[in-house]
Order: sequence, then C-alpha cells, then structure tokens
Amino acid sequence: METILISANVILAVILIILILLQRSEGGALGLGLSEENFASTRSVGNFLTKSTAVVATLFIVSSISLVALSRGDLQSDQSVLEKVEEEKDSKSPKIPESSK
Repeated sequence: METILISANVILAVILIILILLQRSEGGALGLGLSEENFASTRSVGNFLTKSTAVVATLFIVSSISLVALSRGDLQSDQSVLEKVEEEKDSKSPKIPESSK
C-alpha cells in the first residue's frame, strides 16, 4: 500500500510541476500564440489549467498526508523518544568493572 502511495505521490508531483510550468506568469495560459479566433481561447485554457492545477495540488497534499499517517502507524509506541535513547545507551555501552580496592 505504501509503495502505491509513494508512486502516486511522485506522479502527482511531476504532473503538478508540468501544469505549473505550462502557465504563463502574466496570468494567461500556454504561451503557444493562440489567438482570439481560435476555438480554445487563452482565457479558457488558463481557467482549465488553473482548475486542474488546484485539483492535482489537492490530490498531492492528500496523498502526502496519508503517507505521513501510514509511516506514523509504524512508529507509534507507548515510550517517549528519550526513554528509547536511554535504553539504547544502556544496552550497547560496555560495562566497566568495579575495582576491588
């Protein structure tokens, strides 16, 4: 499940980058030289790109949040982080023998 979500997240990121790069910075869309006489005017293409960018961005955010939720499910425990660090220190450190003076 996690692999599918990661793949979908990467694909959505690439699509989102492409959609953002297709938009013109002046607020128009697709600097392809479309004139007003053409069937698809620059305004309608701009509206389409804006709406599709919003949809893809929303899907990307939802998939990112669900990935975080899945990864947190593996990490949940009753111990705090500090208790785990103390346990690891105690178990791995060598014991110093006491002197018999």
